[in-house]
Amino acid sequence: MMYNGKPVTKAIIPAAGFGTRFLPQTKAMPKEMMPIVDKPIIQYVVEELVAAGIKDIIIVGSSNKRSIEDHFDAPSEDLLANLRAGGEKKKPFIDKIESIANLANFIYVRQKGPYGNATPLMNAAHLINEGEMFIYKFADDFFVANPNSTEQLIETYQKHGGGVFACKAVEKDQEYNKYGIAAGDMVDDSSLKISRIVEKPGKENAPSNLASVSNYLLPYDIFKYIDVASKDAKDGEFGFQPIVQQMIDDGYEFYAREIKNGKFYDTGDKLEYLKTIVDFGLKDPELSGEFAKHLQSKVKPEKANKKSK
Repeated sequence: MMYNGKPVTKAIIPAAGFGTRFLPQTKAMPKEMMPIVDKPIIQYVVEELVAAGIKDIIIVGSSNKRSIEDHFDAPSEDLLANLRAGGEKKKPFIDKIESIANLANFIYVRQKGPYGNATPLMNAAHLINEGEMFIYKFADDFFVANPNSTEQLIETYQKHGGGVFACKAVEKDQEYNKYGIAAGDMVDDSSLKISRIVEKPGKENAPSNLASVSNYLLPYDIFKYIDVASKDAKDGEFGFQPIVQQMIDDGYEFYAREIKNGKFYDTGDKLEYLKTIVDFGLKDPELSGEFAKHLQSKVKPEKANKKSK
């Protein structure tokens, strides 16, 4: 499976989960719509895809995800009228919200089928053309990198062909028990040809320090394997990683790409979500100064109390 010269223009985002770790907040609000400063998480994900050349974004959701569709739709006339009444100072808000609907062509599919991350792929298969490569990207974790992570996946595909997994270098020992770790041989300074993905091996048994996270560049042929696997799906999780392993065993090439020049954010975890908000708040040009002062005011008294003991 070599690079065929065709641009990668489609992406699938799974967004049907209930976000149970954030209940009761996610009882009525999709976890993908939780804010990071003034944007929902999923908008950061979409903006990365668009910057990498993606034109068509397929969001696989459920009945409680209507607010995602509304967010990427054109703004209501009621909202626009309210902003116009605010005069010139409100015009930047009009420009912002009108641009959201024009980011990409959005297609919405309802998820149905067994529990697991292969199901959104199965539900969107009819929207990908035979021979196409496409991005599969989660909506609650992402990299902030330059070039962005999707661009780096495409770069590896253009260089080596094959599917590509985005990976982060393990930073803490406990991450070996949290992520799938790529095994194989390095083919350049940032990419490894995958022989297998070892799920949560622990540090002692880890074949490398590359943890698979966030997004994937996948070939159309994965749908053929998913179709076969779905017929034998039993109770438990219907995951696509074992399906990729079957493809590797059959001779398909997949690569693990370490995302360079960036930072990984996992907003599906409550503590990491709070850390993400802090990082983005400190980078916001309007908020950073006062926000930094506020954080310092909260930390300094604690340090003073420790010294006095």
